Amino acid sequence: MQNLTLSWQSAGGTSAVLLAASYAVRRTTARPSVSALLREAGTLLALFALWQLAGHLSLMGSDHALDRAEWIHRTERELGLPDEASWQRAVLPHPWLVKAANYYYAVMHFTVMLVLLLWVFVRHRERYAWVRTSVVLVTAACLLVQFVPVAPPRMLTDSGFVDVAVQYGQSVYGAGVGGMVADQLSAMPSVHVAWCVLVAVAAVRVSDSRWRWVAVLHALVTIAVVVVTANHFWADGLVAVALLLLAYGAQWGTATLLRSRRRPAAVEPLPAEQPVPVS
Repeated sequence: MQNLTLSWQSAGGTSAVLLAASYAVRRTTARPSVSALLREAGTLLALFALWQLAGHLSLMGSDHALDRAEWIHRTERELGLPDEASWQRAVLPHPWLVKAANYYYAVMHFTVMLVLLLWVFVRHRERYAWVRTSVVLVTAACLLVQFVPVAPPRMLTDSGFVDVAVQYGQSVYGAGVGGMVADQLSAMPSVHVAWCVLVAVAAVRVSDSRWRWVAVLHALVTIAVVVVTANHFWADGLVAVALLLLAYGAQWGTATLLRSRRRPAAVEPLPAEQPVPVS
């Protein structure tokens, strides 16, 4: 499967062009919706460029990425979590299912998020800022953690994992330093899980249509896919969800603080005027 992902240089350059176009449209025409759309697209591309750059920078300390992955896998076993390798073994005898999982992992991550953002921007503009800010905060938090390289389970072949994407020629990763590119060492936490849960929460909160539950199904399928393809551990997803909850909490706390500051101070009632005695 060909990797169509933009490099951080291409994404950053495209972001700059979109932001400049947004500014030009806002100054020269009376089309605020077009300017806003260009601005949001540029902002998200800038975030993506930072994500790609963080992956490259993480190569600086990649020597122990496999050791960290082995520690996570061992700790999960000690805590009694299900073994991801056993989940993968359950689907290995079904090539069509494995290929579908590989394709879902590679394509639906960005596609569903872009569809959500466009839908909220067009149909529920008043909720867009909340959704977009959630995406920015949780992705930025994931990036900070990903500066510590952690290999994905598929690289732990001695633990029974199989790189099914390579096996079926569907890998989206190219050759890199030591046979591993930077993005492959960003397994902790799982941005796939953070985004799919965010999509589900946003769809359920923003819409009252019965079709909003499809977003919940997407989250469940994504979580299963990242495990059976051996791209993430359970711990990767749990940390991602914790960071998403922190992003929601940060927004709630900020909104509460702003509301309290905007609330006018209570005005002390003036004392009743006393009648003047008549002499």
